[in-house]
Amino acid sequence: MTRTGTGNGTGNGTGARTRASDTDRAFVLGIDGVPWNLLRDWIDAGELPSFRRLRDEGVAAPLESTTPPTTPAAWPTIATGARPDNHGIYGFQRVEGDYTQQMNTSADREQPALWDLLSPAVVGNVPMTYPASEIDGKMVAGMMSPATNERFAHPDGLADEIDDEIPDYRIGLNWYDYAGEEARFRDDLNSLVAARRALMDRLMDVDDWRLFFFVFTAPDRLQHLIWDENVILEHYTLLDDILGDVLEYADEHDANLFVASDHGFGPISTFVNLNAVLEREGFLSRKDRSAAGSSLASLGVTKSNVLGALKRVGIDEKRFIQSLPKGLVDGVAEQVPGDHGLYDVDFDDTIAFAHGPSYVYVNDTERFAEGTVAPANVDSVKRELRDAFEEVTDPETGEQVLSIYDGDDAFPDDEASPDLILVGEDGYEEKTRLADDVFESAGKKAASHRSEGVFFARGPTIDGSSEAGGPPDLSVADVAPTLLHSIGEPIPAGVDGDVRTELLETDTDPTVRNVGTQAATGAGGDGSEDEDFDDVEERLKGLGYMG
Repeated sequence: MTRTGTGNGTGNGTGARTRASDTDRAFVLGIDGVPWNLLRDWIDAGELPSFRRLRDEGVAAPLESTTPPTTPAAWPTIATGARPDNHGIYGFQRVEGDYTQQMNTSADREQPALWDLLSPAVVGNVPMTYPASEIDGKMVAGMMSPATNERFAHPDGLADEIDDEIPDYRIGLNWYDYAGEEARFRDDLNSLVAARRALMDRLMDVDDWRLFFFVFTAPDRLQHLIWDENVILEHYTLLDDILGDVLEYADEHDANLFVASDHGFGPISTFVNLNAVLEREGFLSRKDRSAAGSSLASLGVTKSNVLGALKRVGIDEKRFIQSLPKGLVDGVAEQVPGDHGLYDVDFDDTIAFAHGPSYVYVNDTERFAEGTVAPANVDSVKRELRDAFEEVTDPETGEQVLSIYDGDDAFPDDEASPDLILVGEDGYEEKTRLADDVFESAGKKAASHRSEGVFFARGPTIDGSSEAGGPPDLSVADVAPTLLHSIGEPIPAGVDGDVRTELLETDTDPTVRNVGTQAATGAGGDGSEDEDFDDVEERLKGLGYMG
């Protein structure tokens, strides 16, 4: 069989299901941040029997993530088959023309997800799905939900039922709150997984579905703080047990099973501060502090130690800031010295700045309120920026520490895409903090994202006879179109990924249909989700929280 791009299919234009399979159901088990090399070795060693069964009876392969390999970009790509320049979500937040940052939500996704195309559907804990969409079926939103409120789950009343039946259910854990408390962290993480598994078991009571899509994000949290293979393997044995239940459930429902991670993982030791590079090279200027701000700085008063003082007296920063008027918080953030890209950059005197944490934007006069670069000069500035970042080398080895990508190449369908993408090489992670130094220790962060995640498939229409190592060049964008074709569904015209027919036991050619955008299908929010966040995340960042 051959790799088939969806654009080469023959569309029937009707939207009718073209029966090319022995099943019309698919289960997606998402696992956040799985490193292919470790999982492969543990499977070979017989440590993970359910994963081994999945591999031996189906397909297993490394899965290339988005550029950069981040949760908010990759999960929507897995769910839609579209790149960020087409599904519209580049990160947890987006930078606006006035340099403020707004939270991305499900309402910002511009392409239909699998649960918009297959109904009924059951969706649980998928990142970037808040507020829960009014789909035909059930949805429980995942990472970046501000609370387990009524907008956290669909249909009405489901959130209350979860609170009653799984009282320990939490959106997630902040791994950075557990430095030096490994035992407490592992206990809380196990409790989180147990509650998540209880939710999955509850949703499995639903028999009427064509798509079941559920994600476990705990491996990502664990690996950020603890990069110890023995500890990680212990956690994966728990996931292996969960996978055993899923295999049995998929068999009972005669469904194709897809297991995918949004990205991989690997150890890091050093942060590379992109805005510090830009300042050093003359592309970015800090604000001149007022007399009050200068006095505070001379006294050692900064955003970070203001928050530290609040924490020491038992005041939760988030609740404290939420209780204050936005104008007051912004005013304090403007005056108190710090290293934040929103409050501490003089955009009137800045050529380029970093945001996101991997993106660099030229301060284009047509794009930004205080732009300094004419559109005709953007390309020449990008060349200068690339040269500057190529010169960022390890002070001991002299090796380049950043991979550099042109936004026009990575995101060709969006004129407003980031101008450059910077991704740290092994051992380094890119950051946007406006620090005094380009390099700093990664501190309590032990590991971070890599591009190579994992992919498995098994089921009635999956060809389990593929060569060892799986198909080459498999991408997160290929998951959705391959899944759709595996159950006889046409592919939306806006998909960027390929139907990987070499994985499937079907000779039927993929077909393409026109599908409206996510907003047109009625999924996502109505705009009022902004009230849930109320700029809290941005103001917290202004004071250094989550910085």
